[in-house]
Amino acid sequence: MTAVMSTNGTWLCPTELDRTRLLDMEARIARPRALMYGALALGLGSTIPWVGWWPVIPLLLQLAIYAVLRPRIAKSARPEYVVAATVVSSQLLLGVAIALSGGPQSPGIALTLLPLVTLPARFSARGVWTGLAIGVVVLLGSTLAVDPAGFVADPTYAIAGLCASIGLTVFAQFLMSSEMRQRSSAILDPLTGLLNRTSLKARFAEIAQQAAQTGDSVCMLFCDLDRFKAVNDRYGHERGDAVLKDAAYLLRKQLRSFELVYRLGGEEFLLVLPGLTLAEGCDVAKRARAAFEAARPGDLPVTASMGVAAACGADVSYDALFRAADAALYEAKRRGRNRVVVYGDDSDIPIAGTQARRRAA
Repeated sequence: MTAVMSTNGTWLCPTELDRTRLLDMEARIARPRALMYGALALGLGSTIPWVGWWPVIPLLLQLAIYAVLRPRIAKSARPEYVVAATVVSSQLLLGVAIALSGGPQSPGIALTLLPLVTLPARFSARGVWTGLAIGVVVLLGSTLAVDPAGFVADPTYAIAGLCASIGLTVFAQFLMSSEMRQRSSAILDPLTGLLNRTSLKARFAEIAQQAAQTGDSVCMLFCDLDRFKAVNDRYGHERGDAVLKDAAYLLRKQLRSFELVYRLGGEEFLLVLPGLTLAEGCDVAKRARAAFEAARPGDLPVTASMGVAAACGADVSYDALFRAADAALYEAKRRGRNRVVVYGDDSDIPIAGTQARRRAA
């Protein structure tokens, strides 16, 4: 058995790593994107005395479309398609704005660069080149197709826009590819291919924000392999590494595409399950525990203990959920290991100080 990042890739996100990168970058670029749209709104608004209200309307429509689609990103089994829909809609609406404000002579031609510059941060190369192709078609459609005579008479702005679009996209793709290679080494666990704790809190902050807006539940599952130190002591670290790789694969198989699993270090794994209630998260934990028992990671009788906690809406907090899941996991260890404990089932489960005691156990 090997650690595989995805069994349900798409042409936009061939691997789970690509999908995780997409979701992570969506959270990271939220603020700069808001500033970009703010600058765009300010710029277009200032041109109203000369070009009228029409070019502003597509921008307002795009903001409405994004407001509708954004909450679906974290919930969708294929979030890459939701993100792609926001990009394509922005390209099409920019094309409409260009057509309404002069076609080949429109000052808005330069704005077609805005959706393109974000593509390399979100998608693999095929998504970037597809987005560029769509941008070229939209630009030609809003200039050449709208006013062929005007395009032939003076294609300067349109040609400059095409050249800038291609050049900027190629350059941005090169820079982002180089950056992602370096960044992957920082946020990915090299043994299992899972995300590590470096990327955990930033991603969870986005999930918590969405939960606060929608009132949805977020479940956290803390998993610890039972007596893993004995595996290393008896069979050696190479066999222990094989156990960890298989454990990562087993956990990943239990999850949907938008649910996340992290290796915190050693034999500890953390699963973040947006949209799942406590009962649903408990079901996931029970399936994972049974999968460990049946699969024999590393061809050894290794089992796992699980602690489960959940919160809803504005109560979703990383620190509080982590403490609760950790407390439930410690209780699972205390009761004999190879079991699932849900925080809240027993009022005597402590929260403070469980981490040190659990590791000692």
